[in-house]
Amino acid sequence: MLNIIPSFSLHSLKPTGGISVNVDGEGQNPPGDSVTLENEVLKRWRDLDIIDRLLEHNKGNEYFRFLEGPPTANAAPGIHHVFARTVKDTVCRHRNMKGFYVPRMGGWDCHGLPVELSVERKLGIENKDQIEEYGIEPFIKQCRESVFTHIDLWSRLTERMGYVLDLKDPYITMKDSYIESVWWSLKEIWKKGLLTEGHQIVPFCPRCGTSLSSHEVAQGYKEVEDPSIFIKFKAASRENTYLLAWTTTPWTLISNVALAVNPDEFYLRIAYKGQEMILAEKRAHELLKEGEYEVIQRITGSDLEGMSYEPLYNFIEPEKPAHFITTADFVTMEDGTGIVHIAPAFGEDDYQVGMRYDLPFVQAVHPNGTFKEEVTPWKGMFVKDADELIIRDLDERGLLEGVHMYSHQYPFCWRCDTPLLYYARRSVFIRMSELRRNLMDNNEKINWYPSNIKRGRFGNFLEEVKDWNLSRERYWGTPLPLWRCRNGHEHVIGSRDEIRELTGKDDIPELHRPYVDRITFPCSECGEEMKRVDYVIDCWYDSGSAFFASLHYPFENREEFERQFPRDYIAEGIDQTRGWFYSLLAVSTAVFDEPSYKNVICHALVLDGEGKKMSKSKGNVVD
Repeated sequence: MLNIIPSFSLHSLKPTGGISVNVDGEGQNPPGDSVTLENEVLKRWRDLDIIDRLLEHNKGNEYFRFLEGPPTANAAPGIHHVFARTVKDTVCRHRNMKGFYVPRMGGWDCHGLPVELSVERKLGIENKDQIEEYGIEPFIKQCRESVFTHIDLWSRLTERMGYVLDLKDPYITMKDSYIESVWWSLKEIWKKGLLTEGHQIVPFCPRCGTSLSSHEVAQGYKEVEDPSIFIKFKAASRENTYLLAWTTTPWTLISNVALAVNPDEFYLRIAYKGQEMILAEKRAHELLKEGEYEVIQRITGSDLEGMSYEPLYNFIEPEKPAHFITTADFVTMEDGTGIVHIAPAFGEDDYQVGMRYDLPFVQAVHPNGTFKEEVTPWKGMFVKDADELIIRDLDERGLLEGVHMYSHQYPFCWRCDTPLLYYARRSVFIRMSELRRNLMDNNEKINWYPSNIKRGRFGNFLEEVKDWNLSRERYWGTPLPLWRCRNGHEHVIGSRDEIRELTGKDDIPELHRPYVDRITFPCSECGEEMKRVDYVIDCWYDSGSAFFASLHYPFENREEFERQFPRDYIAEGIDQTRGWFYSLLAVSTAVFDEPSYKNVICHALVLDGEGKKMSKSKGNVVD
């Protein structure tokens, strides 16, 4: 992996001799030095219109079809962008020199949390409630204005490094023409029955107040140390008998409604420290020393099914029968005690057990990650901050059998760096799991460099691909074009013309919130008013649509799209295997059932002085 130690500033380069140069190429330097030479070359390139002439070179010849990945221009570029663009430019120049015509349209990624968070910092906003108070419309205007705050720096960098790229007519993901193409694609997916809404356990950022997709989560893991605890649940039908369970998320115990055992494994009822304890036989051999306990009874997990126990907490009264043992195949003997605590509000496996046993849904946590008022000892406290207090409470009540800290990978928000929580939320999904085979087949048509990425990092991700959590409970993004009436009938709009046909109006200023939120029309099935669901979409879907939306396909440039599909070449850092590389393939597979690119270079990352990946969001770029 390339490790470049930052030793200069991009804005005012200061080489060893103390010479400086303005990024405009107009520095004041002694004659004959390298910086002066660079400025002279830049001036000559401008005078001779070199970049435009290179962009037009070989026009009319066979295409070499390149797609530029769109950066977000609301932050300054860094030296890692120079490296990435060098990899792109080298291949494109080579193919141009070999006689190919190489269209090189630039692009700007304008939507999503990166932009919203920068505006929040500017306005001193800390949460979604404050955005609502400020007003969605003025907030959106601030987002639009902030998008191109650093575009001059990006343009100067592009020119200074001699990167041949068309920035005079770039694709811009916030333009109505781009959004209209995205809407068209979502309608195509909807018509195939692949767009669905429902409750699922999703990774949720309590700071940003929205769920994330699996490929976003994959970008934000960190090594952390968390408490792992062994808890005693008192059996309801036996005196002095406890079920020994294990959890790594103490805060979820507030919402416990069941325990789960493996139906095919053996469990022991043992005498231990003056009490009777129940746990898995294999785990007893691992956790306890021989002679520390006496076996009273050996039973199977299925024998325990239905056994009741006393709840640890009663802050929220369950609306259905709860606090009994269930069975589940996911309970393993690799760690813990063979008894798993179940809180359907906070885990996918738990949620499935809850559906199977019709368990109550106890949600004790606000969307901002703090405990609700009913949880009186810790109300208003961020859940992970309450772990230590919950552990202490269990210990004081004699229900804590053991605790130890363990290191593991935990997901954080890829933009704001907040620990993610897993919530049952209503979200809109693209059923990518139904397209798993198609994705894998299309991946086989792509030439990867390095080749091991194809069936390794990328292929492994496709084998376990999850449904794409498309909806975001935010403001600045492509609005999800899904309308619904109160009787549950749905309609997806795929173009501006369709808005005119349905409403008889053409007075929408732009295809953003809050303007599209005001669009209503009669339901074609029942006549009730159709209103838009108030989601925006994952900004990765925006950038993943660039291979067609950049051309405003299918509304314009049909022939040009056919000439450029699929693209011959893309290149980005290895961190994009589960980012842009995936979203490009996912969108093209869902809409066209073909890969959108044929060759990809997955290059190394530029690291900072501490060996960490340079990232605008982390603030460790060379500026």
